[in-house]
Amino acid sequence: MRHLIDPLDFTREETDRLLGLAETIMDKPSEYAHRCAGKILATLFFEPSTRTRLSFESAMLRLGGQVLGFSSAQSSSAAKGESVADTIRMISGYADIAAMRHFKEGAPFVAARYSRIPVVNAGDGGHQHPTQTLTDLFTIRRCRGKVGDLTIGLCGDLKFGRTVHSLIKSLVRYEGIRFVLISPEELRTPGYILKEVLGPSGHPFTEVRRMEEVMPELDVLYMTRVQRERFFNEEDYVRLKDSYILTPEKLRMGKADLAVLHPLPRVNEIDQQVDQDPRALYFQQARGGVFVRMALILSLLGLEPDILEKEGEPC
Repeated sequence: MRHLIDPLDFTREETDRLLGLAETIMDKPSEYAHRCAGKILATLFFEPSTRTRLSFESAMLRLGGQVLGFSSAQSSSAAKGESVADTIRMISGYADIAAMRHFKEGAPFVAARYSRIPVVNAGDGGHQHPTQTLTDLFTIRRCRGKVGDLTIGLCGDLKFGRTVHSLIKSLVRYEGIRFVLISPEELRTPGYILKEVLGPSGHPFTEVRRMEEVMPELDVLYMTRVQRERFFNEEDYVRLKDSYILTPEKLRMGKADLAVLHPLPRVNEIDQQVDQDPRALYFQQARGGVFVRMALILSLLGLEPDILEKEGEPC
């Protein structure tokens, strides 16, 4: 049994094969419409979500399976004080696979230790978001033909952005990646990412404060919102929330084949006029997440046994 808690739980080769399966499903969805008949996915969302929860549910339904779960901690027994360990023990008797989002870092890891079914980390606090990372890699691969030999700008909240942290950890396994980290001083990339991930990888990276000065050199621009829910006080959030706004004027400085990504939800960091630009791929990115999660569900349930190496250790 395998879990996906951290993006590095899968090898680079396993990740590439899973992305290839997602492409096949996207191109031939009818061939996979009944692969999960009789299987149940539990969505355990202790924190609000739209795209991640619904894309997991859509993925399982498109595979012919069924879904049960909850969409907030208040609507679960966590509100009564039930532990994550007890919740997953109970869910293991109800479902075949579980996707968990939690506001506490490490909660899905704890769940995996006590679970009798595969557990997927659907986001834990400001820590990791591996299925979003797979979706990001899938989008880059679809629009650029491969993942590698790219200059990637990560912009906005790089301190609390779990999508950014997961993406960096995965991208350093590909050749020729150069990172441009664009953020205000208060929201710069955490030291552990710089020292333990980027530094040892040997990939070049620079930290800048202004988007405009690096826009012409980027192949991919990964925008993120400044997250109100990660701040301890409203004053700091208000001061930083409009630090970076991508407008059509700024986008004109970018390459003709620039890919603009965003994990969503968007607040105001991307002007809505940008949506009309063919380089704006964030809604395609969200749609692609369904096929990525379909591939992941099949793989973790052993219904596509060639995707994940059998000798791999559980998390």
